[in-house]
Amino acid sequence: MLNLERLRTLDALARHGSVSGAAEGMHVTTSAVSQQMAKLEREVGQQLLAKQGRGVRLTDAGRLLADHAARILSQVEVAQSDIDAQRGRVVGEVRLGAFPTAARGLFPAALRTLRDSHPELRVQSRELEPEAAIRAVVRGDLDLAVVLDWSNKRLPVPGGLAKEHLLDDAADVAMPAGHPLAGRSEVDLEEFADDPWVSWPEGEFCYEWLVFTLRSKGIEPHIAHLAGEHHTQLALIAGGLGVCVAPRLGRGPVPEGVAVVPVRHKMRRHIHAVWRTDADRRPSIRAAVRALAAAGKAVPVTPERSNRR
Repeated sequence: MLNLERLRTLDALARHGSVSGAAEGMHVTTSAVSQQMAKLEREVGQQLLAKQGRGVRLTDAGRLLADHAARILSQVEVAQSDIDAQRGRVVGEVRLGAFPTAARGLFPAALRTLRDSHPELRVQSRELEPEAAIRAVVRGDLDLAVVLDWSNKRLPVPGGLAKEHLLDDAADVAMPAGHPLAGRSEVDLEEFADDPWVSWPEGEFCYEWLVFTLRSKGIEPHIAHLAGEHHTQLALIAGGLGVCVAPRLGRGPVPEGVAVVPVRHKMRRHIHAVWRTDADRRPSIRAAVRALAAAGKAVPVTPERSNRR
């Protein structure tokens, strides 16, 4: 009889492509992964892993069993969802991920609601950028992720995932308080064609969106500084080092010396929850979506503005 946990380990190794990746995805040590794989090889009586340089690869038998493992684990997920749905209780564990401003702007209220309403539910959360979070949901490393796209640039969502809209998040332009446009009630992006920009890191979805948006308006952006955290971006703006797009969700107090001004043609991020369709009937998933949606409705729609020198 094949051991289910060892099949999970094989599935994780096949999805992540390395022992270290599987260990990270399963939140165990690399030695634990190696031990489980050694036991699985003894169970099936065949070699499942072969050395490849400093790492390992799946043998033909390993790939064959990994394909079966993926189907078995998917059926187990469906069975668990059906049992949970039949029982109707929000129990067990749910693993959530979100990009940083959603984690800051939605998780405190949503997780508090889940804790108070469903004390038997264990919740784990982590920060992940949208594309990485979607991959984690597809792999099974997360049960649910909060992701985003923009009105003019959509984030592809693979088949097999369900999606529910949580809220729309407006974005402003942040600039030094002494900027000539700081006192305006609205601005156009084209007015910042000659300004240096502070942006998210290259390769991230929001960086690609910013470059795409500015170029669509005839601006070849001069991106002077890259920072993943919005608080770091705003600190650079306060230092007079450029301008940036500043979404409102999770933004918090605007630093001294920074002005935020709405854009005339609204820029909006669409915030969604995504999860695997084979887990759609799990009460814990539905409870988490409801808690996140309620937290989204409580997000203030009026921006906090600052124009202090």
